[in-house]
Amino acid sequence: MGSTAELLLSEVEAYCRNAGVAESTFGRQAVNDGKLCTRLRAGKSVTVETAQRIRDYINLSAPQAGTIPDQLETGSNKQKPKEGKAMKHVTDDRPFRFYDNRQKYLAFVNTCNEKWKVAQRATQELTHLRPSPPALRLFDAGVGDSTVLSHLMRAMHRRFPTIPFFIVGKEVSLEDVRLTLEKLPDRFIEHPSSVIIVTNLYYAEAPWLMPNDVAKASALNWIEMPLQGDSAHEFGEQLRGMDKELVDGWQVKANEKSGNPMYVRPSVLVMFREDHRFLLDDVIPRRGQAAGGDYDLILASQPWRARMNAEFKVKHVLAPLAKSLRPGGRLLTAQSCGDDPGLELVRKIWPDEDPFTVDRHELIKTLKEYLGRAAQNYNFNAGSDAKSIIRYHMHTLPTEISEAIGTSTLFAAWNAAIYVGQIEDERLEPVISSGEYLDATADILHKHNGIWFNDETFVVSRKRDN
Repeated sequence: MGSTAELLLSEVEAYCRNAGVAESTFGRQAVNDGKLCTRLRAGKSVTVETAQRIRDYINLSAPQAGTIPDQLETGSNKQKPKEGKAMKHVTDDRPFRFYDNRQKYLAFVNTCNEKWKVAQRATQELTHLRPSPPALRLFDAGVGDSTVLSHLMRAMHRRFPTIPFFIVGKEVSLEDVRLTLEKLPDRFIEHPSSVIIVTNLYYAEAPWLMPNDVAKASALNWIEMPLQGDSAHEFGEQLRGMDKELVDGWQVKANEKSGNPMYVRPSVLVMFREDHRFLLDDVIPRRGQAAGGDYDLILASQPWRARMNAEFKVKHVLAPLAKSLRPGGRLLTAQSCGDDPGLELVRKIWPDEDPFTVDRHELIKTLKEYLGRAAQNYNFNAGSDAKSIIRYHMHTLPTEISEAIGTSTLFAAWNAAIYVGQIEDERLEPVISSGEYLDATADILHKHNGIWFNDETFVVSRKRDN
């Protein structure tokens, strides 16, 4: 069997194992061929287009984080958990693995320009900052693959080329931490006086790099990584060599009530250049000391599930972040708001779907109420729709939207719509099996000559002392 067919077969087998789907069922649903795997094992090849359709189907339909596949194997024993339930503990010797809906997320990130649009908006906030010694302090409340953060750091260097940076990124996904570390070597070259920290702590803990629980604080997994050398290649090699520490520190489990991912070990990874340790002595945080807070800028881009109520978003995310601002500091929040072709596509399948029920005005109102008298220390700027709303697009070539739209374009548009709309996997299966989503997606692409989405932004700033 050729290496291409072998690789494709291994991907299909892995998908079927994880999803608990029979190979014949997969073949019929993906490419209308129930004997697909049999043919691949017999050495039969497939066209490039068919292979792409198979991989697109896998990426689109992979099991979502927080749910359990139909079958899980441990040794020779097979368990069949109840479908759609949040995963708790699979077995004592097999930890829960969190992929943060990886396939859909990465497909979305790589086909849409949301990250760049959010980075552009965040860059505008730099003009309002007046950092004070010893460093400009930034908190990214959900690093993701670090695309936004890396763009923002470039803009920060351009505006503040000689000021040390203290940057904290919160991220619970091991895979996203790996992607973040891949983007850092060049940042340490351009701006060597940087201390960059990644942590999996909760929103109420992460700004201060300290768990609230005393027992968890005493067990804090503190990793200090002084980078040796003076080249991006050297830094990259050292960061890639930290994979074991990352695997140990970024394990997660599911919350028994919500199914949301939670850290197993509270972890903090501190990175800086060893040859700048002396200069950064007042910036580098120390284990056992609450070293965060007092941020000049906090970026919270899509920090929650859209369907959570305003009280939850304020109590667990917005309020802790606002309290960690220094005087003059600014909190920029971005969230999906709908009223776009993406939501229109979702409603062609589920007419009553309404995932974006809490707008920026309600969030600000709820935050003011939650802060009470302390709200007088802050300014709240919802902005007009013209200034607040960010429109971003799925990348398409002018010739792609024609009478016959390519399968890959249809898959990408559909994936983006259901990702932004946060449609659960169990609701997708009957729709995908029927194929009706393809016609619906084609209709939307033809109608709008593409597909785009809307985010809304707002700013909470802490008043200056003078």
